[in-house]
Amino acid sequence: MPQSCPRLLLSALRGGAGKTTLTLGLLAAWRDQGRRVVPFKKGPDYIDPAWHCLAAGCPSHNLDPFLMEGDQILASVARHAAQADAILIEGNRGLYDGLDAQGTSSTAELAKFLATPVVLVVDCTMRTRTTAAVVLGCQHFDPQVPIRGVILNQIARPRHEAVIRQAVETYCGIPVLGAIPRLKCEVFPERHMGLVPPQEHTTAIRAVTTARDLAMRYLDLEGLWQVASQAAPLPEVIIPQPSFCADCAPPVIGVIRDSAFQFYYPENLEALREAGAAVMELSALDDPVLPAHLDALYIGGGFPETHARALSENLSFRNSVKAAAQAGLPIYAECGGLMYLGEHIQVGGDKFPMVGIFPYDFVMGKKPQGHGYTILEVAGDNPYFPAGAVLKGHEFHYSRIVPDPAPEVPMAFRVTRGSGMAGQREGLLFRNVLATYTHLHALGCPQWAKALVRRAREYHGDQDLEENLSPPKHETSEPVRI
Repeated sequence: MPQSCPRLLLSALRGGAGKTTLTLGLLAAWRDQGRRVVPFKKGPDYIDPAWHCLAAGCPSHNLDPFLMEGDQILASVARHAAQADAILIEGNRGLYDGLDAQGTSSTAELAKFLATPVVLVVDCTMRTRTTAAVVLGCQHFDPQVPIRGVILNQIARPRHEAVIRQAVETYCGIPVLGAIPRLKCEVFPERHMGLVPPQEHTTAIRAVTTARDLAMRYLDLEGLWQVASQAAPLPEVIIPQPSFCADCAPPVIGVIRDSAFQFYYPENLEALREAGAAVMELSALDDPVLPAHLDALYIGGGFPETHARALSENLSFRNSVKAAAQAGLPIYAECGGLMYLGEHIQVGGDKFPMVGIFPYDFVMGKKPQGHGYTILEVAGDNPYFPAGAVLKGHEFHYSRIVPDPAPEVPMAFRVTRGSGMAGQREGLLFRNVLATYTHLHALGCPQWAKALVRRAREYHGDQDLEENLSPPKHETSEPVRI
């Protein structure tokens, strides 16, 4: 039977229009009313979902039509809808912005596919009746997109709101479901074209509380719930079930998850467990060494550059990672994890020693060195993917590799879309280590988790790392001034 679940999608005309703050406020306000609302983020973002999780009290998941197939998206929504009172999706960029002039992979296409009512967040700075014209244009641009309401943002004064509200409701025929005044305070500071992660925000709980109070004061919470309740039942879909050997001892996969490395899709960790692994969270900042009983290691992205000194000073942990890699421990690293496995991270005039598996430095720049979706073709032998396989992912990094790897250095991937790290090549290799700038999502790349768990099983019980974990005495953790 088709599954019914209230659903709502908040979108806007552009990025930076305030939809994340309103999403957080709505999640927290509905949570205070006793409703379990499961959040989703359209696109490959990590940081907004981390804030969603804090506001909703449950994990937030990504929906990305580029990285995932339609049935994978639908199965993810259906699985979580079964445990929720409602689903709240935050769009990305503008409603119709996609990969091309046809709006491929846009928020609008996602809304149509999931038959989810859309509420537009509109920045009303220095305009009144024109707001209605803009909303009407969005309605007529694609009449199949279910735009069902508007939230006005950056309202100057009551008369400003009254004129816009009347114009929108008269000419567009949809309700205004909230009006947020122009605020002088900056609740959520930004870095690198997005919010600062909650793990690094010293008053994260207070920020979410502020967003909740805004929602409760200025949004029509009941009207928004009624719009969400108008969502049609979800289409039927087969939800994949985990399949692994229940009688086999689970290999232990360590995941470095701290304020330096925090970018992990929930589905990636779930996929490792569903493939039969036990996941152990570790800290490169606080743990003295890797546990001796690990069978594999996964290092995600994050902001190692903002923690470079602390990462460098934990010399024993760095050396234990290097010793484990030399002993053949399977290691998969993405972006920030890639940087951590190099010789140094260079920030401004300082070079901070890192693990040193790869003989390269990673130098932070002021502008993105790679930003957007990637398509990789597996070029040859590597620990995890068959040659010729095509992988879709995402990259967003301000660092560059120095020096450029020589042409004869083997790499895992040929880059057919994206920046790469050595021309059109990507993916550094060392024994059972693969490190790449590209982030993969387990829904769109189901072979990734199975491959890492398979390698961990092969390694399971065959290695005793303790003899390899004592740090060399000659290395210093002091940054080198250049």
